[in-house]
Amino acid sequence: MPTVGEQLRQAREAQKLGIHEIVDMTKIRGDHIRALEAGNYSVFSAPVYIRGFVRSYATLLKLNTAQILEQLGRELADSGQVDPLLTPPARGVLDAAMFQLSKFSHRMAWPALGSAAVLLLLLGGYLLWTHYQKGDPTAGLGAGLYQVPTNSGETLPLPSVR
Repeated sequence: MPTVGEQLRQAREAQKLGIHEIVDMTKIRGDHIRALEAGNYSVFSAPVYIRGFVRSYATLLKLNTAQILEQLGRELADSGQVDPLLTPPARGVLDAAMFQLSKFSHRMAWPALGSAAVLLLLLGGYLLWTHYQKGDPTAGLGAGLYQVPTNSGETLPLPSVR
């Protein structure tokens, strides 16, 4: 069975298209088209570029894109490069939280934050009010104007001698 690059080259030649015409139609660089047809995938920095370029090229040539991409995945796996569709993404708690946060728009975020702040202030005010309602109002008062005199009044002071 011919490789992906050979299938792309054969389809291009069957339609009598030159590489320059493919470059004009797909906006993929000529050296990348030649590398794809030669099966030289080391030119590309990541497998995702290979897949994207092959998908565009195969769609232009009206080939079975799903079959071509499946074969490309096998070729990439055989060459040691990892096919991005075959590796599950590593997802942690932070990734899941950031994904959920990314769904919110700014139009929704500010009113939601404002509502949460108002609710927190109301809850704090209610808790303070109930705390001070239960306590003794004179509990924290020290000696003040109504201090009990130390002289009980049972004995009168003696007059001073002159």
